[in-house]
Amino acid sequence: MMFRRLLQLFAGLALYGISLAIFIRAAVGLDPWDVFHQGLASRIHLSIGTVVVMMSFVVLLLWIPLRQKPGFGTLCNAVLVGVFADIGLAIIPQVNGFVLQLAVMVAAVVLNAVATACYIGARFGPGPRDGLMTGLARRSGWSVRVARTSIEVLVLVIGWLLGGTVGIGTVVYALAIGPLVHWLLPKFMVHDPKAMALSPK
Repeated sequence: MMFRRLLQLFAGLALYGISLAIFIRAAVGLDPWDVFHQGLASRIHLSIGTVVVMMSFVVLLLWIPLRQKPGFGTLCNAVLVGVFADIGLAIIPQVNGFVLQLAVMVAAVVLNAVATACYIGARFGPGPRDGLMTGLARRSGWSVRVARTSIEVLVLVIGWLLGGTVGIGTVVYALAIGPLVHWLLPKFMVHDPKAMALSPK
């Protein structure tokens, strides 16, 4: 059981990073956090993967006043998603042609949902950004939906101002990712009494 959980965790994080790279190559808009990561990367002249890793640890610092405790999966998420995003960008070419871009964007959203269900279903702890949302909801009394929406609108606006790509992909992601993860998560959830319980995003 532990081997399956570890395999699912690392596969999910690798696929998450690759899905980000595919999203970028489609060039029709990113999810809110990655609009921010892309915009910041363009300003400080670092790879987007490096920025994803850096911001993961910045977000983890925000867990301290929220009294959130990271799990093993949280720390793996903080490092590996950015690493695999840069690997993906190194091997995936830019996509040209609007119809093909839309198709690739849809594939990226679906792959991202599968990846999310994989790493959450492994039950090693939430990712840094997921934990920020659930921690803020718990401490503030807001619903998780309100906390998530507030944070994602904020990072989306900042990312757009920094030059991140906002477009139809941003809208598709916002509408599709929740229902997709909700449908996929039971298929990937590891039912292990020793596993860490967590609230899915």
